[in-house]
Amino acid sequence: MKKLLGILVLATAVWLGLELSPSSGERATSATPTQWTSSSQCQACHEEVYAEWADSWHAKAWIDEDVRVQSADFSNKICIDCHAPRPVFETGIGNRVLPRSSRRAEGVDCISCHLLPDGTIAGTIDNPSAPCRPVARRELQRVDFCAGCHDQHKTVTQWKLTDHATNGTGCIECHMPLREGDPNAGRYHQMAGGHDLELVRSAVALRATRDEAGIAVEVENLMRAHSFPTDERSRAADVFYRSAPEDPEQRGGWTHLHRIRDPYRHEVDQPSTLLQATPEGPDGPWENNTEVHPVRPLRIAAEAAAGPIEVALFYKLAPYYRDGETVLVTEEVTDPLIDAQLVHRVVVP
Repeated sequence: MKKLLGILVLATAVWLGLELSPSSGERATSATPTQWTSSSQCQACHEEVYAEWADSWHAKAWIDEDVRVQSADFSNKICIDCHAPRPVFETGIGNRVLPRSSRRAEGVDCISCHLLPDGTIAGTIDNPSAPCRPVARRELQRVDFCAGCHDQHKTVTQWKLTDHATNGTGCIECHMPLREGDPNAGRYHQMAGGHDLELVRSAVALRATRDEAGIAVEVENLMRAHSFPTDERSRAADVFYRSAPEDPEQRGGWTHLHRIRDPYRHEVDQPSTLLQATPEGPDGPWENNTEVHPVRPLRIAAEAAAGPIEVALFYKLAPYYRDGETVLVTEEVTDPLIDAQLVHRVVVP
């Protein structure tokens, strides 16, 4: 009988140990310490946010084909910092992030922004009853929080010189808007940026009018929250024009008029032609120290502007035009749509 009683006591102890073990993921509660190792742990409770993030370019930061090409498959190790970063709170708000060595395929993940150094989770409210027990941290809404990655190419520096900085309009107002404008619904986590063509279209304007000297063209930085384009030196915008007869079959090839881009550091012979947000922008002058301004005046000479003319602005995520495996210089491109997106077009009679 004593032997049987001992077995029952041991079995009861084992059962209690399994029931109370923190490693039992299915029974985890707000009182259960959790080691956060993957964004997938957030999915069950934050299904909508997780789906938005999974469809974002933050999630694709490591697998983006353009990034792979431009970083030589990350042999340029400096690119790893921002495409697979350790938590921002770990490296410090406003400091350049450091690279992580694990789960790089998750790119800029939930942990990158929300994990605190003590292993707890930063959120917008304190909620000790939730499984992740978030702690309210207002730093999540600060522009400097994004600067660890997004000021590598002066985007935050550009913003600090604008009226947006003065009136307190930061990154999240445009790039993480409230769902349906409802503060109780949280912010949209797809984090639209340069890959979102509609956002790009809303940021810039193209105008063209005919006068005695030909056609006057203007490209304007409408948002004026930072330069256009910004964030990546690989991004570029180009203005092309071509004849625009009524019969589309009679239209000629495109002629390049102007390129808007911040060159790579090794391209020392190319000036920065970014369309800046303010005349006092940090990116320097363009074209022999002419005035830097949010509106870029261009001109198509009268001899090239006979008859109806179509003027178009194209946007690129990679700096050079590619036709298959061939890299083309901008001026030789006769069909920009082989490797760019149409942002705006104007037909001048």
